[in-house]
Amino acid sequence: MKQPGNRSASRGQNGKMLDNFFRPESVALIGASSTPGKVGFDILKNITDAGFRGKIYPVNPKSDELFGLKCYHSANDIEGKIDLAVVMIPPKFIPDALGQCASKGCDSAIIISAGFKEVGPEGARLEREMRTVAKKAGVRLLGPNCLGVIDTDMHLNATFAAGMPAAGNIGFVSQSGALCTAILDWSFANSIGFSRFVSLGNKADIDEVDMIEALGEDERTSVIVGYIEGVSRGREFMETLLRVTKKKPVILIKSGTSEAGARAASSHTGSMAGSDIAFDTAFRQCGVMRARTVEEIFDCAVAFSFQPLPAGNKLAILTNAGGPGIMATDAMDDTRAEMARFKPETIEKLKSFLPSAAAFYNPVDIIGDAHADRYQSTIMALLEDSDVDGIVVLLTPQGMTQIEETAKAISYASLIHKKPILTSFMGEEMVGSGIDLLGKNRIPNYSFPERAVGAFGRMVEYESWRGRPLKKNIEVEYPRDETEKMIKRFTAHGRGAVSGERALRVLKAAGIKTPDYKIAEDMKKAKEFALEFGYPIVLKVASPDISHKSDVGGVKVGIGDEDSLERAYNEIMVNCRRMVPSAVLHGVEVHQMITGGKEMVLGMSRDPSFGPLIMFGLGGIYVEIMKDVSFRIAPLTEDDIDGLIHEIKSVRLLTGARGEKPKDIDGIKETIRIVSQLTIDYENMIEMDINPLIALDRGQGVYAVDARFNFQISE
Repeated sequence: MKQPGNRSASRGQNGKMLDNFFRPESVALIGASSTPGKVGFDILKNITDAGFRGKIYPVNPKSDELFGLKCYHSANDIEGKIDLAVVMIPPKFIPDALGQCASKGCDSAIIISAGFKEVGPEGARLEREMRTVAKKAGVRLLGPNCLGVIDTDMHLNATFAAGMPAAGNIGFVSQSGALCTAILDWSFANSIGFSRFVSLGNKADIDEVDMIEALGEDERTSVIVGYIEGVSRGREFMETLLRVTKKKPVILIKSGTSEAGARAASSHTGSMAGSDIAFDTAFRQCGVMRARTVEEIFDCAVAFSFQPLPAGNKLAILTNAGGPGIMATDAMDDTRAEMARFKPETIEKLKSFLPSAAAFYNPVDIIGDAHADRYQSTIMALLEDSDVDGIVVLLTPQGMTQIEETAKAISYASLIHKKPILTSFMGEEMVGSGIDLLGKNRIPNYSFPERAVGAFGRMVEYESWRGRPLKKNIEVEYPRDETEKMIKRFTAHGRGAVSGERALRVLKAAGIKTPDYKIAEDMKKAKEFALEFGYPIVLKVASPDISHKSDVGGVKVGIGDEDSLERAYNEIMVNCRRMVPSAVLHGVEVHQMITGGKEMVLGMSRDPSFGPLIMFGLGGIYVEIMKDVSFRIAPLTEDDIDGLIHEIKSVRLLTGARGEKPKDIDGIKETIRIVSQLTIDYENMIEMDINPLIALDRGQGVYAVDARFNFQISE
């Protein structure tokens, strides 16, 4: 059992520990080369061409001079201190090279070389050996099998990519080196600048947690963008993101989203909680904006990099053509933005200078013959309206359209007003000069209206997150001793699965309400217990070998009299012997029937990266069919619990719909709190399902009617 709040500290809590990767005073290039086409040549050329301000020490045993610089035969020969080593030699020679660098005071090394765990077991062995040597020597490693690092302020380009990006305020980190080169090429074509640019490679030591921490502390980085394939330190990843996203936006793209990547599981929760859902949930809880495509990630990044955040979610749309205005309006449905409603004085102002054929309400259509002055007057009028938080300006190139002049007018308005302006100059060749002007004046432009509106929606989303105070994780007191005693009893002798009445007894010990029941080994006892509880009752097969009782005909509900009980008992026995002939049957469970409530499901599947993934939603037999569920990663805050409940589509069944009484939402919340605490306290709890969890009317309680656990049993 793990005590709540006992977590290890993140290795990346102080990003300044990585300063020598970005701001070194000296760099040793182990494996520098004079041969074009070799990585050692490209990196040495990039560092010298970029104008690195520190000392450069090329190392190659076969050369005395490279690029006009003294070349050293080994790191041992270097006279001065080494802040950063960039290593490009075969893997088997790297441990010795790292030892030499460490003897020169080096504590940071970028391992460009490939041939490690990505190639198989022997490579993995070499990677472990390299990591062991580096740790013993006190050297932090980036890579191996990576592209390298760029810091534009230091004019440091320690990569083998073609070209040096412009200086900017976007920090980029990627697990894929190939994606890095593509992103760099895109940035050249679109005049996008970066503060820092990092390729993680195999993550033998430094990972995304460390780098996001470092970018979060970097004053020149205003926006963090990243590509990840997986994380190993899930909790530290989330804790770091919680801190960083309150200071600056983080936009991530996560690969591996297909259904084939989901983890197979035996529970309802596990079957729906694939790894991608876990990442989606982690991002949402930490304020990360998740992009689904590379295009979307930079649609967002450019908006955050170039423009101020909106104070609210009210958007004005300005267009010179009706169709694009409608397209932009329709795109609002997929965002948290809303169409601004103009003040009466704004509408009167628009009417004073726009032609009578124009549309004066949102979206504002200034019609196709609009010159730049009409655009400028309209933009200024809209931005002066206090009910407008931002504006999307659309332009379609027509015969009389003044493209460059309009771009200048938009740029002028952006200087005067501190509200975000995003544009969509639609087309390519005819609008190219205007798009160039917008870019130079830090006005983001998008090929189509939907992308501009989507970017504004992400700005609204982030501003809402940033302004929301962080809540503390809940910690719930419950009868721990009794609960632990029950779990140990039911998992003795290597039994990992706990279901039926045993699972309900665990929940009852923890303080969750369950219906009264008794186990009847025969028909006679079943009748006695039914009279004791009072009809209607529920019969369930009593068997440690049958988890999903309904699937094998092992459950009968709404039994209202003795004759119905006899038929139900016999049918359950026949069904279970036919469907699961190997199962041991101990008779039936006679349950008090909880009537008049709504059937929900509450469960947990332990994700390998993030830990306990809590699921809540519509339950009963419909959970797998409707899949109306929501997820959060424990430990939970009160906001997380509210989100679990109110994000499901059927929430009105709980809050009261069509004259029905509201259900006991306070009872649901308390049940979720206890379940969350159990999943934190018992790290060997792999899966859990309460289905159905019946919520009665407000104040009448919430009951776990059926449940199952799966524990990891140590050998």
